Amino acid sequence: MQLDLKTIEALAPDQASLGAAAKLTKRSNWPRLEAHEQLPLIWGECQGSGSNPYRVAFDTSDHGYKCTCPSRKFPCKHILALAWIGATTPDSFARVDQTPDWVNDWLGRRRKPGQPPAQAPARAEGKSIDEASRPQEAAPVEDAAAAERREAAQRKRAEDTRSAVSAALDELDQWIADQLRLGLAGFVDASSERCRRIAARLVDLKATALAGRIDELPARLMALRSEERPDAAIRELGKLVLLAKAWRAAPDDAELKRLVSTSETRDQILTNPDAVQVESDWEVLGEKIETRRDGLVSHATWLLDLGSPIPRFALLLDFFPASAGRRSAAFAPGDRFKARLVFYPSGNPLRALVAERLGDVAPGAWPSFAMDAAGDPLAAYTAFQDGAPWLADCPVILPAGAIALDEREGAWWQAANDPHGIALPVAGSVSQTLLGLDLTATAAVWNGARLELLASQSNIGRLDLS
Repeated sequence: MQLDLKTIEALAPDQASLGAAAKLTKRSNWPRLEAHEQLPLIWGECQGSGSNPYRVAFDTSDHGYKCTCPSRKFPCKHILALAWIGATTPDSFARVDQTPDWVNDWLGRRRKPGQPPAQAPARAEGKSIDEASRPQEAAPVEDAAAAERREAAQRKRAEDTRSAVSAALDELDQWIADQLRLGLAGFVDASSERCRRIAARLVDLKATALAGRIDELPARLMALRSEERPDAAIRELGKLVLLAKAWRAAPDDAELKRLVSTSETRDQILTNPDAVQVESDWEVLGEKIETRRDGLVSHATWLLDLGSPIPRFALLLDFFPASAGRRSAAFAPGDRFKARLVFYPSGNPLRALVAERLGDVAPGAWPSFAMDAAGDPLAAYTAFQDGAPWLADCPVILPAGAIALDEREGAWWQAANDPHGIALPVAGSVSQTLLGLDLTATAAVWNGARLELLASQSNIGRLDLS
């Protein structure tokens, strides 16, 4: 398979990545470039913003690649730059007879297109009694010196990550100050370019989660009316400042680390003794699938606890590459099931994992939840903001009301049974068939400015609004 510039352009996720890759082809950024003498395999080390260079490998036969950088683009600019050098100046690579261990490890773990998954070796049949009674060999025990070195290396990596994230938040503070100095009107108009620039810098400094949040800010602003965008920008920049201050005060807090740098793995959550576990009946309220600018697809599924006396929710959140295509959903809106959920550690536990599904539950109406004594349907949002003011989306249960349409302002949710009740603007459009329909209860996500409807209970049954 020929490797040329057209192939590289086809691999590039966007023109910006291709331009960044062209800049990285300078030899000053590539201290080592090597290729196997016979196999169509090239690799190299590219110096990034950290102390250790990124290790990059590319298989020219099937365009498989591997890079140790934290970028969420697939492929990243380092892969494109390595392929660019291989296509334009192949003589830059030093031919070697043996590949390094880290390349061999990647080759051993990857599966090429069309290659069946590796099968586990079959157990020998007819095992003798002597062999069965023979004691199994114990796994080698790690000596104290090796364990100490491993723990020291882990502490060193944690310290390096903390230092890098601290530097990232310093740059974020300076960037926010620059936006305020230049004016928010200009920021809204140029938000795409400005946010992409600071997000790339935050990725280099290991603040990947925070970078993704800033990279999605322009899309959220453009979804609003033009007169609402400056206020929304002020709110989001203020939340970023609060998040940076909270991380500096408690850098080891699991929730703050999740919002700024990296999240825990599924196994870490399931085995965490401090994680909140809830076994109850759950209903799938709705889902939200978004394609992000970094090439990932965010799949959020909202659940309602049917056994709680007060409204309690759970959020199942998954990410996968957009190139993988749409995944088959494990849940459908309206599904009811009994399950044990494990929540991510947080001051306001919301994101969760399904640890064990215990069976289906018959459909029916929602229970009558105990509401705030003052009758404020947004009391839960106020408490949510008091605990984590750097967050925005809060699920709520709204009391009886209806959806009304204001021809001048757009679609609104309105408390029809109380003339003094509040009216909340609804994000997006609402089906005309729902206008004026009496809703006994509505589940939605409120972000302080817009209401994203999930589901409602009415006299004609459950309504899917997501």
